[in-house]
Amino acid sequence: MTEIQTTRFIEVERMSVDQLAGAFVMIAGAIGSLLLVIWQSKCHCKMNLCYIFSCERRPPNEEEMKSLKDQAIKLKEKKDKKKDETIEEVQEEKTPRLIPKTSEEQPEIDKLV
Repeated sequence: MTEIQTTRFIEVERMSVDQLAGAFVMIAGAIGSLLLVIWQSKCHCKMNLCYIFSCERRPPNEEEMKSLKDQAIKLKEKKDKKKDETIEEVQEEKTPRLIPKTSEEQPEIDKLV
């Protein structure tokens, strides 16, 4: 007896344009997030995208780290100063505050109906 080999194929329904777009976005997002993780890592890496785009990333050395820390401190001070100025401007405007009415000033419900 000879065995007959049958192959089974999975039948896939045709995709609509919006399903195709959703699949493309999910695949692009997965690839992009993977590249972001690689790029943000602290190790030396070299990326090559189909010989069209290639780049090399080296982690910063000690001198660069010190300058980056100084830049971060300056930016934080500038942000805090701007925040303080904004608070002072709001306080100078003296915006009116809403004061809740007392029970004497509220109209009675029976009179309104």
